[in-house]
Amino acid sequence: MKHSVQTKKITLMLAFMFTVTWSGAVGTTANDGPSPIVIKEATVQGIPRTSSIEAIINGHQLTVTFSENLGNVQVEVTTATGGTVDLTDLWTPNSYIAYIPNTGDYVVTITLGNGDEYYGEFEVTD
Repeated sequence: MKHSVQTKKITLMLAFMFTVTWSGAVGTTANDGPSPIVIKEATVQGIPRTSSIEAIINGHQLTVTFSENLGNVQVEVTTATGGTVDLTDLWTPNSYIAYIPNTGDYVVTITLGNGDEYYGEFEVTD
């Protein structure tokens, strides 16, 4: 009888540990809020403007914010393999918001009017 009680305690303890571990794993795979996207210089002829461009991904929503007047810019979102998801021209300072429908790896490319190009790589997860 004593062996049976000890076996039950161990089984309950393992079940509890599994539940706690599983709960923690579920929490880490969910989107915990916006994630910054590092903007890098691709080709820059003028003054680097990376400090004027901020990009974040929050779930399936991409937001690119321009904090100063950079003139007319083109924002292109592509899959990691090069397929176009969105292409937009806008005047700055302003923000660009796009909904990325599918999970996967993406690239956002920002091209300024003078040809300077910046990019950031990001991942959309569920």
